Amino acid sequence: MTEISKMSFEDAMKELEATVSKLEHGDATLEDSIKLYERGAALRAHCDEVLKRAEERVEKITLAANGQPNGTVPVEGL
Repeated sequence: MTEISKMSFEDAMKELEATVSKLEHGDATLEDSIKLYERGAALRAHCDEVLKRAEERVEKITLAANGQPNGTVPVEGL
């Protein structure tokens, strides 16, 4: 099994979807279901973190030095 922290967002999402599917089918033993749930929770947390970092990067790219979105001029008096 691949270490989650080294997975790309896309790979983690694919594995998370497969994990959810396995849990939904209910074919796994209780112990296996718990392990699947734990891995799924870790995959979800990893995806959330990757998305958060991506959003922060986009925000840095799109905001001007004054904190306003690039390409806009602040409107006074509003």
